[in-house]
Amino acid sequence: MSKIDARLGELGIVLPDPVAPVANYVPYVVAGNLVFISGQVSIAPDGMITGKLGADVSLDRGIEAAHACGVNLIAQLKAACGGDLDRVKRVVKLGGFVNSTPDFIDQPKVVNGASDLMVSVFGDVGRHARAAVSAPSLPLNAAVEIDGVFEIN
Repeated sequence: MSKIDARLGELGIVLPDPVAPVANYVPYVVAGNLVFISGQVSIAPDGMITGKLGADVSLDRGIEAAHACGVNLIAQLKAACGGDLDRVKRVVKLGGFVNSTPDFIDQPKVVNGASDLMVSVFGDVGRHARAAVSAPSLPLNAAVEIDGVFEIN
């Protein structure tokens, strides 16, 4: 068992099967030592977390949605690494999109659900650059969508 798989177990995180694309794109691209992972929506173990922050989704539920996106990113990353998450050298960047009302201003707090996960799982190499922005709507009415760039060996 890899060091990262053991850490996921300690955190009680079970990676789902990577989500298949819903349109004409691939879930990830490996270019040299970088993995670019397509946006992962807020599919949690109990189903898709949907809705709009600032309207019908609470801040805490939004953070859960971002965490779910992070788990799905790690599942895609594991596939890109041939099953060996110990190949991850760095979480480079996350791009967070929050389905929210025009007056909602806590996008950074929401996306911390994924950012905190990356640090919990990968330690210092999980610290990353990031964007956290509002979106008027997201595919399938997802509450959050996050994409990522990772360095591997």
